[in-house]
Amino acid sequence: MKGSPMPQCCINPSILSADFVNLEAELQRISNADAVHVDVMDNHFVPNLTLGLPVVQRIQAVSPVPLDAHLMISDADRWAPGFADAGLASVTFHAEASIAPVKLARELRARGSKAGMALRPATAVEPYLDMLEELDMLLIMTVEPGFGGQAFLDLTLPKIRRARAAIDGSGLEVALQVDGGITEETILRAAEAGANVFVAGSAVYGAQDPGAAISRLREAGSLTLRSKSGE
Repeated sequence: MKGSPMPQCCINPSILSADFVNLEAELQRISNADAVHVDVMDNHFVPNLTLGLPVVQRIQAVSPVPLDAHLMISDADRWAPGFADAGLASVTFHAEASIAPVKLARELRARGSKAGMALRPATAVEPYLDMLEELDMLLIMTVEPGFGGQAFLDLTLPKIRRARAAIDGSGLEVALQVDGGITEETILRAAEAGANVFVAGSAVYGAQDPGAAISRLREAGSLTLRSKSGE
């Protein structure tokens, strides 16, 4: 919305693209990030298996920046609260994996975490707009969840725009995150559509200097957001 306060541009690198043998060192390489995005996959909700709660707890203990967990798991109502109990800054569950998303979002907040909700590319955002006040972040997947290194799906841009319009219209401070195929080129389109939190895996850990890659992404996103807001 032109003239509204500009959302802060945040870069949350995904450790899905990091060297899992040296995770503590890999976390230090992204110490200038706003948060580290931790993909938790159960080989059921998505066809991939990554990290469980015990490993996430150890990452939490050594990370120089807050943890932003993305739970690509079935039965989110049962398992997500444990990640909040582990002290994570933000826990995001999939709407498609929750029977009672409002109840779950409130439980995450009650346990000290910010509550995020994610939507697959083909999941409509409109049925969930009435629960924006229950959320701290809405995640629009810009690839099919499950694997890193996929190409950005431009078909998600209209949904990002509708989500941004709804957030601005609500007057709520809800972050709008995108995850999948974010590069120095695609971040421009995603930011123009209204996203302000960007998950980047290959674009960060595939660079010789991940910290410099984060800075370049943040600058590109911030410039676009400033232009969009008229500042």
